[in-house]
Parts: sequence; structure tokens; C-alpha cells
Amino acid sequence: MTTPAIPRPTARRALLSLAIGSFGIGMTEFVVMGLLPEIAGELLPSVYASDPEAAIAQAGWLITLYAAGVVVGAPTIAGVVAKYPRHRVMVFLALALTLGNALTLVLPTFELVAASRFLAALPHGAYFGIGALVAADVLGPGKRAQGVAFVLTGLTIANVVGVPLGTFLGQQFGWRAAFLVVAAIFALATVAIALTVPHHAGEPSRTLRAELRVFGIGQVWFALGIGAIGFGGFFAVYSYVATLVTEAAGSPQWAVPIVLVVAGLGMTVGNLVGGRLADHDLRRSLLGGLLALAAVQALLALTAGWIVAVGLFVFLVGFFSSALSPTIQTRLMDVAGDNQSIAAALNHSALNMGNALGAALGGVVIAAGLGFVAPVWVGVVLALAGFGVACASFAVEARARRRTSSRAQPFDAPARTR
Repeated sequence: MTTPAIPRPTARRALLSLAIGSFGIGMTEFVVMGLLPEIAGELLPSVYASDPEAAIAQAGWLITLYAAGVVVGAPTIAGVVAKYPRHRVMVFLALALTLGNALTLVLPTFELVAASRFLAALPHGAYFGIGALVAADVLGPGKRAQGVAFVLTGLTIANVVGVPLGTFLGQQFGWRAAFLVVAAIFALATVAIALTVPHHAGEPSRTLRAELRVFGIGQVWFALGIGAIGFGGFFAVYSYVATLVTEAAGSPQWAVPIVLVVAGLGMTVGNLVGGRLADHDLRRSLLGGLLALAAVQALLALTAGWIVAVGLFVFLVGFFSSALSPTIQTRLMDVAGDNQSIAAALNHSALNMGNALGAALGGVVIAAGLGFVAPVWVGVVLALAGFGVACASFAVEARARRRTSSRAQPFDAPARTR
């Protein structure tokens, strides 16, 4: 079911409203990574005073819990709300994001802030999944990808502008200042969506049970594994980029936002290039992207003592990881059959499984005393493991095609003459 055709200016206003929310999501998800020392210093003061590495590693669980919230919330919420009018759903999701981040802003202890990060993440995947359907509606047939790309532009810009700005504000005025900005952005998005997104009649026949049938498709699990493991390589690096810059490279604190901008630029360019490469040859783009991600992370680890090299290879890590994102999304939608809406949400579950895995393992190696470069090597291992999962997926798919072909051949082949 689609909304009636609407004027182009109205469509653009609706897409802009959704993009404001995606900007807020990008900022709230990634700004923590640049503020781990400040968060650890305030919420874990005694641990930070005696062992800064242990405190920063513990603060890294805020990243893991946010990612876990996305993993849990994306399929659950997307399935539950599938039958309701989408304009109302989007207002509800934006309001939930506002309240969740407001809790992070005001709660006083590490445990409560950790719980708020999980709660704030629950609407994340559903926002993008249902937002993609809204984007397709407002632009009409033949322009679905353009609408989705416009909405995701907010997420991309957040990595170039929002995250570095939030990191700078957090360093200057305390980490809570960043979340004050995030909560305000979501409040603005809530009002804008309520005013601009066209009404939608809903689809009462859509049920959670029907949507969850997607989990019975084996190739869906392979696609989720590629995102969760392979993309975890990126998050193992990005989660600890602040300490990589200040501790491993020995650069001043003000260099962290600059490196984050460089990473965001790499992600922006990679997203644009990755979509075109995936359309041209998805298999080669996926396998080649994972190998390239592993290679540039290895080079980053080997040159982490030099800030110029850190900037260069962080750009490339951002480029190749972001190029993989539309490729994994396309692969997941290709194998999901008719379950396109929940597949869109599941992509964010997979990527945030990678977020949780990469952040957690990066924290483990730091806490073990292996140094601040160790998470980069974790990223290399995860990218190569993702490559292995992708190879297995394509091998199983090829075997299934051969079996289907061999079963059909006796009936389809022309009769032979002696």
C-alpha cells in the first residue's frame, strides 16, 4: 500500500524530516566512541584514577549495549508496528529516540546510563526500516533507492559533522553536552515528522508472526553473519579511535575530532561508491571489500605511531567499511524473499551485532594490557572471518543451484536418439 502521489516539495520536506532523525541516530551511536575517556573519568572515577585503561575498556560497554539494543529492537519493533500507519509509527519512533537520549543526558551513574543506552537503541533499526518504506512512498515508483539514500544522508553527514562536533563539545563542556544536542535533534525530528510525513492507511494484514518467517531462510543467517562479523572489524577500530590517536600516536586531544571528520569523509565516499559497485557485481564487491578492509586495518596497526598514517588509514577503513554497508544490505534483501521490510531492519541488527562484537573484543584486548593498537588487530581478524562467512554463503548457494539444476535436468533435457 502506498500513499497517493504528492507534490515534490512536500516529498522533499518529508524526506528532510526523516534525514534529521537519521542524523541524530548517527550522532548518538558514534559520539560515545570519541568521548570514552571523558565518560570513564566522570562515571568511573575511582577505576579511572587507578587504571585508566580498565576504566576506558569498561566504558566501552556503553557502545556494546547500544548495539545490543539495536539488534533486539530492529526486528521486534519492525514486526510489531508493520500493520500500523507509517506516519504515526515514525512519530512514535522519533519520540522514543528523544526520550531515550534524554535519559542518557540526566541519569547519574554508570549502570543507569548503560541501561539508557540500551533503551535508546531499541527504535534505531525500526526507524531506518520503516523510514525506507516511507521514502519509497513519498517519491513513488522507480525512485525508491533515491528516497532511501536521501534519508541515509543524515547518517552520513552525522559522521562528518555531528560526531566531531559532539566530540569537541564533550571534551570542552563535559560529555553530557553532546547528548543535550542529540536529544534536541531528535525533538526537532519528532515535530518535523509529525508535520510533514504524509498520512498512511496502514496494513492490518501484516503480523509479527508472518514477518518473522524470514528467520527460516538459511541465506539470511549467512548475510547477518557477514555483517555481524565482518563489519565488526570496523567497529573494533572506530570504537577506540580516541585512544588510538592520543595514546598510540601520541597526538593531542584536539586531534581526535579531526580524525573523526576524516573517518566520516571516508564513510561518505565509500557509501556512494559501494552502492554502485554492488549494483555492478555484488559478489566481487562483498569479497573484495572485506579483504581490502582487513588489509588497510593491518597497515593502520603497523603505522599507528604516526598520526599522518593514522589519518590516512582511518579514512580508508571508513571508506571500505561504508562501501560494504549497501552491499550487505542488498545481499540481505536479495535472499530475504518477500520479507523486504523486516530485512531492511535486520540489516541494522547485523551491523550493530558487529558494533557490539568489535567494541567488546577491543575492550577485552585493551583490558588485557595488549595496548591501544590491539583493537586494530582484532579488526583484521574479524574482517577475515567475515570474508570466510561470505565465501561459505556463496558456496552453499552455488551447491543449492547445482542440486536444483541436476534434479530438473532429466525432465528438461531433450530426448536423446541413438
